[in-house]
Amino acid sequence: MPSRDQLLEVIAIQTEVAGLGLDLDLGRLLHLVAQRTLHLVQADGAAVEMSEGDEMVYRATAGIAEGALGLRLKRDQSLSGLCVAQGQALRCDDALTDPRTDHAACERLGLRSMVVVPLRHHGVTVGVLKAMSTRKAHFSDAQMTLLGLLSDLVAAATYFATSYSPSELFHKATHDGLTDLPNRSLFLDRLHASLAQARRDGQPLAVVMLDLDGLKPINDHFGHRAGDAALREFARRLLGVLRQSDTAARLGGDEFAVLLPLTAEGGPEATMRRLAERLNGRFDFEGHELLVGASMGAACFPQDGDEVSRLIELADQRMYVHKRRPQAAAA
Repeated sequence: MPSRDQLLEVIAIQTEVAGLGLDLDLGRLLHLVAQRTLHLVQADGAAVEMSEGDEMVYRATAGIAEGALGLRLKRDQSLSGLCVAQGQALRCDDALTDPRTDHAACERLGLRSMVVVPLRHHGVTVGVLKAMSTRKAHFSDAQMTLLGLLSDLVAAATYFATSYSPSELFHKATHDGLTDLPNRSLFLDRLHASLAQARRDGQPLAVVMLDLDGLKPINDHFGHRAGDAALREFARRLLGVLRQSDTAARLGGDEFAVLLPLTAEGGPEATMRRLAERLNGRFDFEGHELLVGASMGAACFPQDGDEVSRLIELADQRMYVHKRRPQAAAA
């Protein structure tokens, strides 16, 4: 049985989830649960995987799984998929020899043992909470019980599960609650897929990182309702510039990103000029004219690299150079 301290920790996590408020963002909740799983069961890694078609997709990660956000596993070739099919918690003591696991994915993550517990929606298992260890046979029956309590907490906290269909639930898990743009998880998922396609086809693509300038003074002077309005307006303008083949996402806070297949003339420079013309300017909020702008930087495949992390890092660096320019000029 779990110890008293472990049960108190589950209660503490429940209190933390309650503190997120009723208008809770599912993606944020899933990431919080993944992070708290590490300490709760002394795991080296954790993930929340959602069942999407014939695949299990990493929608929240922590620890050794941190870099695997968006990873896809075949349902019929993974312990997570078996957990969904059976609707019950499963344990694996050696992931590299267990015939139920995806050995290549386990080796990539460096995990040797794991526990997966089901996440249920209207009586249907729609995903799993997974705890991972780099050691064999790490997890006990008591730790499986604790993870079961945590998975029940996820189900209870997603209050909208009583009125949303599974497809809408997936949308909530992969889109930003304020702007309805894809969130970080979905953006990385699409970037991984687009980059793999670009390598096969020899077609270039660009990643653009953007910061919404002016959000802090808006929040400070007019309140967070005005700040939320600025974020929604920024997202609306962003979508107004892009094509159907492009992906715009809100990564969190004032940070946005765009994925651009480079099929149009002019390349990323032309798109960034259009973005600057459309994004920078004033908008009306309850009789006040508020000013927002965008700092941005781009990185392109293949000339700037062929790895997701490299393209994002380089685009981010160039965005911060752009952000500092007005300050440098003023000095």
